[in-house]
Amino acid sequence: MTTRSFPYVTLDVFTDTRFGGNPLAVFTAAEGLSDAEMQALAAEMNYSETTFVLPPADPANTARVRIFHRTAEMPFAGHPNVGTGYVLAGLRPEAGDVLRFEEIAGLVEIRIERDAEGHPTGAEIDAPQPLQILGTLPVEAIAPCIGLAASDLVTSSHIPTRASVGVDFTLVEVTAEALARALPDVATYRSVAEEHLGAGDRLSIFLYARDGNRIRARMFSPLSGTWEDPATGSANATLAALLLSLTGDDEARFETVQGVELGRTSSLSLRAWRTADGIRASVGGNCVPVLRGEATL
Repeated sequence: MTTRSFPYVTLDVFTDTRFGGNPLAVFTAAEGLSDAEMQALAAEMNYSETTFVLPPADPANTARVRIFHRTAEMPFAGHPNVGTGYVLAGLRPEAGDVLRFEEIAGLVEIRIERDAEGHPTGAEIDAPQPLQILGTLPVEAIAPCIGLAASDLVTSSHIPTRASVGVDFTLVEVTAEALARALPDVATYRSVAEEHLGAGDRLSIFLYARDGNRIRARMFSPLSGTWEDPATGSANATLAALLLSLTGDDEARFETVQGVELGRTSSLSLRAWRTADGIRASVGGNCVPVLRGEATL
């Protein structure tokens, strides 16, 4: 029986400390893997996401990148792009400092950050789509999903808002005290998802407490297999875009800390800006390599 081997690396994203941040697995040469095998490998790795690097359809781009979480493929995600960009910058120095990944949600640009010796330290990525406001959800429905009372939510800037810059999140501002004690209720999650989004739709709730341009955040997506995410780049980028949309400013910058409650503190730098086609956003941070190996199938 013929066996096939596929190399992979793991790393921690949005951190300078090994075993901090959000872990990611990257299969660096995924040609020959079927969709079912990619999904099975992502479930086996059991990280928030796993990426699979394939040749690009357009040779002007760096790679085609597919992103899977434990149960499904994603059109776009933040920490997988930052981490995959960091990995490929180390493997393919000829690719330069600006990489372009073909993904379901569109073309993602990754700008590599390097130290004084030229070694990659991390990356900043631009979300593939401008801000889309997809609707709102009632405070009375969202609060019990995360084990909170309606009074724990802050609605002076916005009520719970579904928005996307490539993937859909429900953004919810809460008090700093409430952020620490939030806890998902899966039965309520499922009920709210079915009533407000349609059965089977993804409900990912991104909670944040804000102090000026400094943000503390948590993200829960138990219906898709992620009880809590240590760092959610795409949700943070969406939040930056949403917050800018509530002002008359041309640009905004934020610093987010996420993952504290999981013991995996993550630091994310956010930027949002106005363009002719809407509000765009980016997210960036550092990466630390952890493991490397190969899967034999």
